[in-house]
Amino acid sequence: MTNVMSRCNLLSLLLAALCLLGGCSEQIDTSVRYVFKDQTAMGYLEKHADVYGTYLSLLREVPVSSRSATTLSQLLSARGHYTVFAPTNDAVLHYLESLVREGVISAPSWDAFTDSARLDSIKRVVVYNSIIDSGDNDQCYETSRFPATEGAELPIANMNDRKLTVHYRVNYPDSLYVNRVCPISAKNRNILVLNGVVHQMEAVIAPQDITASDFFREILDCEKEGYLVMARAIQACGLLDTLRSVRDEVYEEKYQNGEVEDLKNMLNKGFTQSGNAYAPEHRKYGFTILAETDKFWRAQGLSPTDPDLLAKLQQWIADHHQCSEEEPYRADADYTDPDNLLNLWTTYHILPERLSTDRLVVHHNEMGYSIHQPMTLGIPVWDFYTTLGRRRLLKLYESRESGGVYANRFPLLDNGRRGTYHELSCDKADAGCRIMREDSMAVVTDVQNACIYPIDAPLGYTDRVRASMQRSRIRYDGITLFPEAMNNDIRKKAAYDERFQFVYIPKSNVYRYFDNLEINDQSNMVYFNAYGYDWFNLNADEIKCVGRYEITIKLPPVPRNGVYELRYSVLAQPSRGIAQIYFGTDPDKLAVAGIPIDLMMEVTDPRTGWEADSDDDDYNAEVDKRMRNNGFMKGAKSVCLLGNVNQTARDDTRQSRRIIVRQYMSAAETYYLRVKSVLDSDRKEFYLDYLEYCAKEVYDNPETSEDIW
Repeated sequence: MTNVMSRCNLLSLLLAALCLLGGCSEQIDTSVRYVFKDQTAMGYLEKHADVYGTYLSLLREVPVSSRSATTLSQLLSARGHYTVFAPTNDAVLHYLESLVREGVISAPSWDAFTDSARLDSIKRVVVYNSIIDSGDNDQCYETSRFPATEGAELPIANMNDRKLTVHYRVNYPDSLYVNRVCPISAKNRNILVLNGVVHQMEAVIAPQDITASDFFREILDCEKEGYLVMARAIQACGLLDTLRSVRDEVYEEKYQNGEVEDLKNMLNKGFTQSGNAYAPEHRKYGFTILAETDKFWRAQGLSPTDPDLLAKLQQWIADHHQCSEEEPYRADADYTDPDNLLNLWTTYHILPERLSTDRLVVHHNEMGYSIHQPMTLGIPVWDFYTTLGRRRLLKLYESRESGGVYANRFPLLDNGRRGTYHELSCDKADAGCRIMREDSMAVVTDVQNACIYPIDAPLGYTDRVRASMQRSRIRYDGITLFPEAMNNDIRKKAAYDERFQFVYIPKSNVYRYFDNLEINDQSNMVYFNAYGYDWFNLNADEIKCVGRYEITIKLPPVPRNGVYELRYSVLAQPSRGIAQIYFGTDPDKLAVAGIPIDLMMEVTDPRTGWEADSDDDDYNAEVDKRMRNNGFMKGAKSVCLLGNVNQTARDDTRQSRRIIVRQYMSAAETYYLRVKSVLDSDRKEFYLDYLEYCAKEVYDNPETSEDIW
């Protein structure tokens, strides 16, 4: 970190650059594309040394890693699949000039560095951020393969272990930027070479190596408006230390020492799928922060620089009922107290996982959606997440009608048995907060452990929000229970890349990788991305476990006190086993929840009461009631085979939801679910797709029956 003035200058320059992007109007020449398939990426760059000479020198000097003497020039001369974002000589010069403005060096020259370690670090910044190594998989990125969503990340990280974001310019469809401020040459892009593709860059890709804590500290030191109110609240609540976390160094050491091994030869371990499951190399921490902007607060009569801001903000929260009156809280000046009102409000804005712009919600096989036309949305999708601090629910939602991703949106849906499940309307009070992921204030690449998004309305865990959640069926994709899955790029990583098909989750006696999951030493557990599979799992993916397994899952909270059902989705397969479920609040003393569940049993079994849907909806409702009395429900109508609205999980005889418990639950309690194999076999699977909480007000509503979606 440089001194405070230099950091303030850097922040000002960054914000100015972001603002300038909206005002450019150059004409783009799109007529020229090049193919040099007879030479490698290094060969192409050497042939154009007059353009890339400085970059070439760095490639010849910088090693692939600290554990290898191989240089990057040797790497780019070898076989492989590389995406090279090659900066021109002018781009490197401009980067050195920016270091002069920061006070890092006195002149724009490599000779101006007085610290050799800093010099080596800067050289690595230039080259490591410019190369994506896709390994043996043909995943090099021509611009036609860039994600279409504004601000979305390329699926595979660069050699600096950072993902690059792609940005488009309104009215200039051929203009492309990496990390918002680094333009790709309009003429010299998509240069196909023997071992990948080269894009000429007009600026060096050099994301700041700062944490969320550093980001907000800079704002505080400079009194830079934009997120100053949120920065002051985060500081007052004692959260800057929390937001400094980047990675678990204990796990890092165990992985490097070989104590955490990959799961090889999965067939030999009892799985029905062949292949290997890789163990995650890192265990990173991450955060998503949703923040009202200082512009919003000024409109509310609050000055971001007011010495009494915190007391006035806390009073504003109380006056505008941006908290739950049912929750106990203290409205004093001890903001670090987890029960303090300002602390409760601030932590509700923070998720303990990093959600990039294209992962705020996950689209895959919901009705009306096609993975081949990702910009055409189908029916609404959402996930529920547990926030930082006191455990509370936050809903992230997107629909065709919403026009973006929202927090805590509760619209009226066309959810009848013959409905479309699209939005019919949305009361202004239930519209929620739009997450402005396309806004220039969205911070995705320059903070290594967080994404920070502006929102267009105040966010609070209000009594109205809690009541709306209780009136909803709360469906969780199983993998969302574990923040580490997003923080470490496990969930839906690099879509359709077979290298990442299976991810091995270490046993707890080796290392507890997922905080919310305990795995006994007789289990082998993997997360299965299910690339290329077309079945009725929500988002296709699942968690699988074989062996004489016993696993314990920490569940999310319920929104309000009341009677709820906990349900478990099953896709019956011969490879599944039979599991006993336990449920309760003490993970060491969980009560048995019903009889063992046969995960091989399809709903055609006479014990379920199932019949296929007919043209008589009254009779169909009677069948649903009969199945519920037996502890079963049909699958969800919202989940389809990919793009096929005529084949839904509700119609598939392998798909069902099992009612695990039906009991009173408290919003203040933490509940656990334990699953234990009852078979004398280590080759039968436990499987987790999704879980549901459903309040009595929904499943036993005398006026409106629970929908079939």
